[in-house]
Amino acid sequence: MGRGQQDRVATSLAGAVSEEISASLVPVDAELERRYPGDPGTRQPVHTVYVPGDVFAADTIRSWGDRALAALDQHAPDAESLAAVLGLSDDLAEPVYSRVRGKLEHQPIEDLRVDFEDGYGPRPDAEEDETAARAARLIAQAYRDGTAAPYMGIRMKCMEAPVRDRGIRTLDIFLTGLTQAGGLPDGLVLTLPKVTYPEQVTAMVRLLEAFEKAHGLEAGRIGFEIQIETSQSILATDGTATVARMIQAAEGRATGLHYGTFDYSACLGVSAAYQASDHPAADHAKAIMQVAAAGTGVRVSDGSTNVLPVGPTAKVHDAWRLHYGLTRRALARAYYQGWDMHPGHLPTRYAAVFAFYREGFEQAAARLTRYANRTGGDVMDEPATAKALSGYLLRGLDCGALDIAEVARRSGLTRADLEAFAAPRRADLTVSAK
Repeated sequence: MGRGQQDRVATSLAGAVSEEISASLVPVDAELERRYPGDPGTRQPVHTVYVPGDVFAADTIRSWGDRALAALDQHAPDAESLAAVLGLSDDLAEPVYSRVRGKLEHQPIEDLRVDFEDGYGPRPDAEEDETAARAARLIAQAYRDGTAAPYMGIRMKCMEAPVRDRGIRTLDIFLTGLTQAGGLPDGLVLTLPKVTYPEQVTAMVRLLEAFEKAHGLEAGRIGFEIQIETSQSILATDGTATVARMIQAAEGRATGLHYGTFDYSACLGVSAAYQASDHPAADHAKAIMQVAAAGTGVRVSDGSTNVLPVGPTAKVHDAWRLHYGLTRRALARAYYQGWDMHPGHLPTRYAAVFAFYREGFEQAAARLTRYANRTGGDVMDEPATAKALSGYLLRGLDCGALDIAEVARRSGLTRADLEAFAAPRRADLTVSAK
Protein backbone atom coordinates (compact mmCIF):
# COMPACT_ATOMS: atom_id res chain seq x y z
CA MET A 1 0.00 0.00 0.00
CA GLY A 2 1.42 3.40 -1.04
CA ARG A 3 1.58 6.48 1.13
CA GLY A 4 -1.33 8.09 -0.73
CA GLN A 5 -3.61 5.15 0.00
CA GLN A 6 -2.69 5.26 3.69
CA ASP A 7 -3.63 8.94 3.84
CA ARG A 8 -7.13 8.18 2.55
CA VAL A 9 -7.93 5.68 5.36
CA ALA A 10 -10.37 7.41 7.73
CA THR A 11 -9.92 7.30 11.52
CA SER A 12 -11.80 9.02 14.34
CA LEU A 13 -9.44 8.84 17.30
CA ALA A 14 -6.45 11.03 18.00
CA GLY A 15 -3.10 9.35 18.57
CA ALA A 16 -3.21 10.54 22.16
CA VAL A 17 -6.04 8.09 22.86
CA SER A 18 -3.86 5.10 22.05
CA GLU A 19 -1.00 6.58 24.06
CA GLU A 20 -3.23 7.12 27.10
CA ILE A 21 -4.58 3.58 26.92
CA SER A 22 -1.09 2.13 26.61
CA ALA A 23 0.09 4.17 29.58
CA SER A 24 -2.85 2.97 31.68
CA LEU A 25 -2.02 -0.66 30.89
CA VAL A 26 1.70 -0.50 31.68
CA PRO A 27 1.11 -1.99 35.17
CA VAL A 28 -1.01 -4.75 33.64
CA ASP A 29 1.68 -5.52 31.08
CA ALA A 30 4.22 -5.82 33.86
CA GLU A 31 1.90 -7.99 35.91
CA LEU A 32 1.35 -10.34 32.97
CA GLU A 33 5.10 -10.75 32.52
CA ARG A 34 5.62 -11.34 36.24
CA ARG A 35 2.79 -13.76 36.90
CA TYR A 36 2.72 -15.55 33.54
CA PRO A 37 6.28 -15.82 32.21
CA GLY A 38 5.48 -19.02 30.29
CA ASP A 39 7.15 -22.40 30.38
CA PRO A 40 10.83 -22.23 31.36
CA GLY A 41 11.80 -24.22 28.29
CA THR A 42 13.85 -26.70 30.30
CA ARG A 43 13.50 -30.46 30.21
CA GLN A 44 10.62 -31.90 32.23
CA PRO A 45 11.24 -35.45 33.43
CA VAL A 46 8.63 -38.00 32.44
CA HIS A 47 8.43 -39.33 35.98
CA THR A 48 9.59 -38.98 39.57
CA VAL A 49 10.80 -42.03 41.47
CA TYR A 50 10.46 -41.90 45.27
CA VAL A 51 12.90 -43.97 47.33
CA PRO A 52 12.80 -44.03 51.17
CA GLY A 53 15.77 -42.30 52.75
CA ASP A 54 16.98 -45.42 54.53
CA VAL A 55 16.83 -47.45 51.29
CA PHE A 56 18.57 -44.94 49.02
CA ALA A 57 22.08 -46.06 48.13
CA ALA A 58 24.85 -45.29 45.68
CA ASP A 59 23.60 -48.00 43.33
CA THR A 60 19.87 -47.22 43.54
CA ILE A 61 19.53 -45.87 40.00
CA ARG A 62 21.45 -48.75 38.43
CA SER A 63 19.64 -51.25 40.62
CA TRP A 64 16.24 -49.99 39.47
CA GLY A 65 17.35 -50.22 35.85
CA ASP A 66 18.66 -53.76 36.28
CA ARG A 67 15.50 -54.90 38.05
CA ALA A 68 13.35 -53.37 35.30
CA LEU A 69 15.41 -55.13 32.64
CA ALA A 70 15.08 -58.39 34.53
CA ALA A 71 11.30 -57.94 34.57
CA LEU A 72 11.32 -57.44 30.81
CA ASP A 73 13.50 -60.51 30.29
CA GLN A 74 11.17 -62.61 32.39
CA HIS A 75 7.74 -61.31 31.35
CA ALA A 76 8.23 -59.75 27.87
CA PRO A 77 11.55 -60.87 26.41
CA ASP A 78 11.00 -59.44 22.94
CA ALA A 79 9.14 -56.72 21.07
CA GLU A 80 6.31 -58.99 19.99
CA SER A 81 5.51 -60.14 23.50
CA LEU A 82 5.47 -56.63 24.98
CA ALA A 83 3.36 -55.39 22.06
CA ALA A 84 0.87 -58.18 22.70
CA VAL A 85 0.58 -57.23 26.37
CA LEU A 86 0.16 -53.50 25.75
CA GLY A 87 -1.63 -53.54 22.41
CA LEU A 88 1.14 -51.79 20.49
CA SER A 89 0.81 -51.66 16.72
CA ASP A 90 3.24 -53.63 14.56
CA ASP A 91 5.07 -50.52 13.41
CA LEU A 92 5.60 -49.33 16.99
CA ALA A 93 6.55 -52.64 18.58
CA GLU A 94 10.23 -52.83 17.69
CA PRO A 95 11.20 -49.14 17.99
CA VAL A 96 9.39 -48.81 21.33
CA TYR A 97 10.83 -52.02 22.75
CA SER A 98 14.40 -51.27 21.68
CA ARG A 99 14.19 -47.76 23.07
CA VAL A 100 12.74 -49.01 26.36
CA ARG A 101 15.66 -51.41 26.78
CA GLY A 102 18.14 -48.72 25.82
CA LYS A 103 16.61 -46.29 28.30
CA LEU A 104 16.75 -48.83 31.11
CA GLU A 105 20.38 -49.53 30.31
CA HIS A 106 21.58 -45.93 30.09
CA GLN A 107 19.13 -43.69 32.03
CA PRO A 108 16.58 -45.77 33.94
CA ILE A 109 15.48 -42.87 36.20
CA GLU A 110 14.97 -39.29 35.04
CA ASP A 111 14.03 -37.78 38.40
CA LEU A 112 14.72 -39.29 41.83
CA ARG A 113 13.46 -38.05 45.16
CA VAL A 114 14.93 -39.39 48.40
CA ASP A 115 11.89 -39.56 50.66
CA PHE A 116 11.85 -38.39 54.27
CA GLU A 117 8.07 -38.25 54.52
CA ASP A 118 5.48 -41.05 54.24
CA GLY A 119 7.94 -43.53 52.76
CA TYR A 120 10.44 -42.95 55.55
CA GLY A 121 8.31 -42.78 58.66
CA PRO A 122 9.17 -41.59 62.18
CA ARG A 123 12.77 -42.22 63.21
CA PRO A 124 15.04 -41.07 66.02
CA ASP A 125 16.40 -37.61 65.24
CA ALA A 126 20.00 -38.81 65.15
CA GLU A 127 19.11 -41.45 62.58
CA GLU A 128 17.30 -38.99 60.29
CA ASP A 129 20.18 -36.53 60.67
CA GLU A 130 22.64 -39.14 59.43
CA THR A 131 20.33 -40.32 56.65
CA ALA A 132 19.93 -36.74 55.35
CA ALA A 133 23.68 -36.18 55.48
CA ARG A 134 24.30 -39.47 53.68
CA ALA A 135 21.77 -38.57 50.96
CA ALA A 136 23.65 -35.33 50.34
CA ARG A 137 26.98 -37.17 50.09
CA LEU A 138 25.63 -39.81 47.72
CA ILE A 139 23.87 -37.32 45.44
CA ALA A 140 26.92 -35.03 45.32
CA GLN A 141 29.10 -38.01 44.41
CA ALA A 142 26.63 -39.16 41.74
CA TYR A 143 26.80 -35.78 40.03
CA ARG A 144 30.59 -35.80 40.22
CA ASP A 145 31.01 -39.25 38.68
CA GLY A 146 28.23 -38.94 36.09
CA THR A 147 25.88 -41.56 37.52
CA ALA A 148 23.19 -39.12 38.72
CA ALA A 149 19.71 -38.88 37.28
CA PRO A 150 19.10 -35.60 35.42
CA TYR A 151 17.11 -34.43 38.48
CA MET A 152 17.60 -35.48 42.11
CA GLY A 153 16.64 -34.18 45.54
CA ILE A 154 14.57 -34.94 48.62
CA ARG A 155 11.00 -34.82 49.81
CA MET A 156 11.10 -33.34 53.30
CA LYS A 157 8.42 -33.51 55.95
CA CYS A 158 5.65 -30.96 55.67
CA MET A 159 5.18 -27.60 57.37
CA GLU A 160 2.52 -28.81 59.80
CA ALA A 161 3.33 -28.26 63.49
CA PRO A 162 4.07 -31.85 64.62
CA VAL A 163 6.86 -32.40 62.05
CA ARG A 164 7.80 -28.85 61.01
CA ASP A 165 11.07 -28.56 62.95
CA ARG A 166 12.14 -32.01 61.85
CA GLY A 167 11.48 -31.20 58.20
CA ILE A 168 13.38 -27.92 58.40
CA ARG A 169 16.35 -29.61 60.06
CA THR A 170 16.46 -32.40 57.46
CA LEU A 171 16.38 -29.89 54.62
CA ASP A 172 19.11 -27.82 56.28
CA ILE A 173 21.35 -30.87 56.74
CA PHE A 174 20.79 -31.99 53.16
CA LEU A 175 21.42 -28.60 51.53
CA THR A 176 24.40 -27.90 53.79
CA GLY A 177 25.89 -31.26 52.86
CA LEU A 178 25.52 -30.55 49.16
CA THR A 179 27.05 -27.11 49.57
CA GLN A 180 30.04 -28.48 51.45
CA ALA A 181 30.48 -31.25 48.87
CA GLY A 182 30.95 -28.82 46.00
CA GLY A 183 27.75 -26.85 45.65
CA LEU A 184 24.12 -27.30 44.73
CA PRO A 185 23.76 -29.29 41.48
CA ASP A 186 21.79 -27.84 38.60
CA GLY A 187 19.40 -30.79 38.76
CA LEU A 188 18.47 -30.22 42.41
CA VAL A 189 14.74 -30.57 43.11
CA LEU A 190 12.99 -30.29 46.48
CA THR A 191 9.44 -31.41 47.27
CA LEU A 192 7.26 -29.84 49.96
CA PRO A 193 4.43 -32.28 50.78
CA LYS A 194 0.95 -31.92 52.27
CA VAL A 195 0.62 -28.20 51.61
CA THR A 196 -2.76 -26.89 52.73
CA TYR A 197 -2.35 -23.12 53.10
CA PRO A 198 -0.39 -20.59 51.01
CA GLU A 199 1.29 -19.45 54.23
CA GLN A 200 3.09 -22.81 54.35
CA VAL A 201 4.50 -22.06 50.91
CA THR A 202 5.59 -18.63 52.12
CA ALA A 203 7.32 -20.29 55.06
CA MET A 204 9.27 -22.49 52.63
CA VAL A 205 10.29 -19.40 50.67
CA ARG A 206 11.56 -17.69 53.83
CA LEU A 207 13.47 -20.86 54.77
CA LEU A 208 15.21 -21.03 51.40
CA GLU A 209 15.94 -17.31 51.48
CA ALA A 210 17.67 -17.76 54.83
CA PHE A 211 19.78 -20.63 53.48
CA GLU A 212 20.78 -18.66 50.39
CA LYS A 213 21.84 -15.68 52.51
CA ALA A 214 23.78 -17.92 54.89
CA HIS A 215 25.82 -19.32 51.98
CA GLY A 216 26.03 -16.26 49.75
CA LEU A 217 23.92 -17.83 47.02
CA GLU A 218 22.02 -15.92 44.37
CA ALA A 219 18.55 -14.98 45.57
CA GLY A 220 15.99 -17.40 44.16
CA ARG A 221 18.59 -20.06 43.39
CA ILE A 222 16.62 -22.83 45.12
CA GLY A 223 13.16 -23.77 43.89
CA PHE A 224 10.72 -26.41 45.05
CA GLU A 225 7.69 -28.47 44.11
CA ILE A 226 4.36 -28.18 45.91
CA GLN A 227 2.61 -31.45 46.57
CA ILE A 228 -1.18 -31.32 46.41
CA GLU A 229 -2.55 -33.90 48.85
CA THR A 230 -5.46 -32.23 50.63
CA SER A 231 -8.84 -30.95 49.47
CA GLN A 232 -8.09 -27.58 51.08
CA SER A 233 -5.18 -27.12 48.70
CA ILE A 234 -7.64 -27.10 45.81
CA LEU A 235 -10.59 -25.20 47.27
CA ALA A 236 -10.37 -22.79 50.21
CA THR A 237 -13.19 -22.04 52.64
CA ASP A 238 -13.96 -18.81 50.78
CA GLY A 239 -14.42 -20.69 47.51
CA THR A 240 -11.15 -19.58 45.90
CA ALA A 241 -8.64 -21.92 44.30
CA THR A 242 -5.98 -22.28 47.00
CA VAL A 243 -3.49 -23.81 44.59
CA ALA A 244 -3.43 -20.62 42.51
CA ARG A 245 -2.60 -18.61 45.63
CA MET A 246 0.12 -21.10 46.49
CA ILE A 247 1.87 -20.48 43.18
CA GLN A 248 1.93 -16.76 43.89
CA ALA A 249 3.03 -17.35 47.49
CA ALA A 250 6.08 -19.18 46.13
CA GLU A 251 7.37 -15.87 44.71
CA GLY A 252 8.73 -17.48 41.56
CA ARG A 253 10.33 -20.47 43.29
CA ALA A 254 7.61 -23.04 42.54
CA THR A 255 8.73 -25.46 39.84
CA GLY A 256 5.92 -28.00 39.95
CA LEU A 257 2.59 -29.12 41.36
CA HIS A 258 2.52 -32.84 42.16
CA TYR A 259 -0.76 -34.65 42.67
CA GLY A 260 -0.73 -37.06 45.62
CA THR A 261 -3.12 -39.79 44.57
CA PHE A 262 -3.73 -41.57 47.84
CA ASP A 263 -3.60 -38.78 50.42
CA TYR A 264 -5.89 -36.61 48.30
CA SER A 265 -8.34 -39.44 47.64
CA ALA A 266 -8.44 -40.38 51.31
CA CYS A 267 -9.03 -36.73 52.24
CA LEU A 268 -12.23 -36.84 50.17
CA GLY A 269 -13.31 -40.15 51.65
CA VAL A 270 -12.69 -42.25 48.53
CA SER A 271 -12.58 -45.94 49.44
CA ALA A 272 -9.16 -47.55 49.20
CA ALA A 273 -10.21 -49.82 46.35
CA TYR A 274 -11.11 -46.79 44.20
CA GLN A 275 -8.17 -44.56 44.97
CA ALA A 276 -6.57 -44.08 41.55
CA SER A 277 -5.32 -41.34 39.27
CA ASP A 278 -8.32 -41.75 36.94
CA HIS A 279 -10.96 -41.32 39.66
CA PRO A 280 -13.27 -38.32 39.05
CA ALA A 281 -11.95 -36.68 42.22
CA ALA A 282 -8.43 -36.93 40.84
CA ASP A 283 -9.49 -35.52 37.48
CA HIS A 284 -11.12 -32.54 39.17
CA ALA A 285 -8.10 -31.75 41.32
CA LYS A 286 -5.65 -32.03 38.44
CA ALA A 287 -7.81 -29.88 36.18
CA ILE A 288 -7.76 -27.11 38.79
CA MET A 289 -4.01 -27.53 39.21
CA GLN A 290 -3.51 -27.39 35.45
CA VAL A 291 -5.51 -24.21 34.98
CA ALA A 292 -3.87 -22.53 37.97
CA ALA A 293 -0.40 -23.36 36.68
CA ALA A 294 -0.98 -22.54 33.00
CA GLY A 295 1.40 -19.84 31.81
CA THR A 296 3.14 -19.48 35.17
CA GLY A 297 6.10 -21.72 34.35
CA VAL A 298 4.98 -24.21 37.02
CA ARG A 299 4.54 -27.76 35.72
CA VAL A 300 1.92 -30.29 36.77
CA SER A 301 2.68 -33.91 37.61
CA ASP A 302 0.22 -36.78 37.88
CA GLY A 303 0.38 -39.20 40.80
CA SER A 304 1.08 -42.92 40.94
CA THR A 305 -0.55 -46.32 40.99
CA ASN A 306 -0.02 -48.64 43.93
CA VAL A 307 -0.70 -51.77 41.86
CA LEU A 308 2.77 -53.31 41.61
CA PRO A 309 3.86 -55.53 38.70
CA VAL A 310 5.09 -58.43 40.80
CA GLY A 311 4.31 -62.12 41.00
CA PRO A 312 3.44 -64.54 38.18
CA THR A 313 3.54 -63.34 34.59
CA ALA A 314 -0.24 -63.02 34.23
CA LYS A 315 -0.38 -60.74 37.26
CA VAL A 316 2.55 -58.67 36.03
CA HIS A 317 0.90 -58.26 32.64
CA ASP A 318 -2.32 -57.06 34.28
CA ALA A 319 -0.38 -54.47 36.31
CA TRP A 320 1.55 -53.40 33.23
CA ARG A 321 -1.62 -52.88 31.24
CA LEU A 322 -3.09 -50.80 34.05
CA HIS A 323 0.02 -48.63 34.42
CA TYR A 324 0.43 -48.23 30.65
CA GLY A 325 -3.21 -47.16 30.29
CA LEU A 326 -3.02 -44.67 33.15
CA THR A 327 0.18 -43.17 31.74
CA ARG A 328 -1.26 -42.82 28.24
CA ARG A 329 -4.41 -41.29 29.71
CA ALA A 330 -2.33 -38.73 31.59
CA LEU A 331 -0.26 -37.83 28.52
CA ALA A 332 -3.41 -37.20 26.48
CA ARG A 333 -4.51 -34.78 29.22
CA ALA A 334 -1.15 -32.96 29.14
CA TYR A 335 0.16 -34.39 32.41
CA TYR A 336 3.61 -35.17 31.10
CA GLN A 337 5.06 -36.39 34.38
CA GLY A 338 3.95 -38.91 36.99
CA TRP A 339 5.21 -40.96 39.90
CA ASP A 340 6.69 -44.44 39.70
CA MET A 341 6.83 -46.50 42.87
CA HIS A 342 8.53 -49.73 41.75
CA PRO A 343 11.23 -50.77 39.23
CA GLY A 344 8.61 -52.86 37.47
CA HIS A 345 6.78 -49.66 36.52
CA LEU A 346 9.71 -48.39 34.45
CA PRO A 347 9.14 -50.59 31.37
CA THR A 348 5.55 -49.46 30.98
CA ARG A 349 6.32 -45.84 31.87
CA TYR A 350 8.78 -45.64 29.00
CA ALA A 351 6.71 -47.81 26.66
CA ALA A 352 3.74 -45.47 27.13
CA VAL A 353 5.81 -42.33 26.74
CA PHE A 354 7.72 -43.57 23.71
CA ALA A 355 4.58 -44.85 21.97
CA PHE A 356 2.83 -41.54 22.64
CA TYR A 357 5.54 -39.52 20.90
CA ARG A 358 6.47 -41.97 18.17
CA GLU A 359 2.94 -42.58 16.93
CA GLY A 360 2.30 -38.88 16.40
CA PHE A 361 5.66 -37.40 15.56
CA GLU A 362 5.44 -37.64 11.75
CA GLN A 363 2.10 -35.84 11.66
CA ALA A 364 3.33 -33.23 14.14
CA ALA A 365 6.53 -32.68 12.15
CA ALA A 366 4.60 -32.36 8.90
CA ARG A 367 2.16 -29.83 10.35
CA LEU A 368 4.98 -27.80 11.84
CA THR A 369 6.85 -27.87 8.52
CA ARG A 370 3.81 -26.56 6.67
CA TYR A 371 3.40 -23.84 9.25
CA ALA A 372 7.09 -22.86 9.07
CA ASN A 373 7.02 -22.78 5.27
CA ARG A 374 3.55 -21.16 5.10
CA THR A 375 2.32 -23.97 2.86
CA GLY A 376 -1.20 -25.32 2.79
CA GLY A 377 -2.64 -28.45 4.31
CA ASP A 378 -5.86 -29.87 5.68
CA VAL A 379 -5.41 -28.07 9.02
CA MET A 380 -4.96 -24.32 9.47
CA ASP A 381 -2.45 -23.84 12.29
CA GLU A 382 -1.60 -20.69 14.22
CA PRO A 383 1.38 -19.79 16.42
CA ALA A 384 -0.31 -21.30 19.47
CA THR A 385 -0.65 -24.63 17.64
CA ALA A 386 2.92 -24.40 16.37
CA LYS A 387 3.95 -23.92 19.98
CA ALA A 388 2.14 -27.11 20.98
CA LEU A 389 3.54 -29.08 18.04
CA SER A 390 7.12 -28.05 18.69
CA GLY A 391 6.69 -28.66 22.43
CA TYR A 392 5.47 -32.17 21.63
CA LEU A 393 8.55 -32.87 19.50
CA LEU A 394 10.93 -31.41 22.08
CA ARG A 395 9.48 -33.57 24.84
CA GLY A 396 9.89 -36.60 22.62
CA LEU A 397 13.52 -35.69 22.01
CA ASP A 398 14.26 -35.02 25.67
CA CYS A 399 13.05 -38.40 26.90
CA GLY A 400 14.62 -40.41 24.09
CA ALA A 401 11.45 -41.33 22.22
CA LEU A 402 12.72 -39.46 19.18
CA ASP A 403 16.10 -38.69 17.62
CA ILE A 404 16.95 -35.24 16.34
CA ALA A 405 18.09 -36.75 13.03
CA GLU A 406 14.68 -38.28 12.27
CA VAL A 407 12.85 -35.14 13.36
CA ALA A 408 15.11 -32.99 11.19
CA ARG A 409 14.70 -35.37 8.27
CA ARG A 410 10.92 -35.24 8.52
CA SER A 411 10.57 -31.53 9.28
CA GLY A 412 13.71 -29.83 8.03
CA LEU A 413 13.91 -28.05 11.39
CA THR A 414 16.74 -27.93 13.89
CA ARG A 415 16.33 -28.14 17.65
CA ALA A 416 16.90 -24.38 17.78
CA ASP A 417 14.00 -23.95 15.35
CA LEU A 418 11.78 -26.10 17.54
CA GLU A 419 12.73 -24.17 20.64
CA ALA A 420 11.92 -20.87 18.92
CA PHE A 421 8.44 -22.11 17.97
CA ALA A 422 7.90 -23.55 21.46
CA ALA A 423 8.57 -20.22 23.17
CA PRO A 424 6.93 -17.48 21.08
CA ARG A 425 6.67 -13.97 22.38
CA ARG A 426 3.30 -13.16 23.99
CA ALA A 427 2.73 -10.52 21.31
CA ASP A 428 3.03 -13.13 18.57
CA LEU A 429 0.24 -15.22 20.08
CA THR A 430 -1.95 -12.17 20.69
CA VAL A 431 -1.61 -10.86 17.14
CA SER A 432 -2.33 -14.29 15.65
CA ALA A 433 -5.63 -14.53 17.50
CA LYS A 434 -7.01 -11.36 15.97
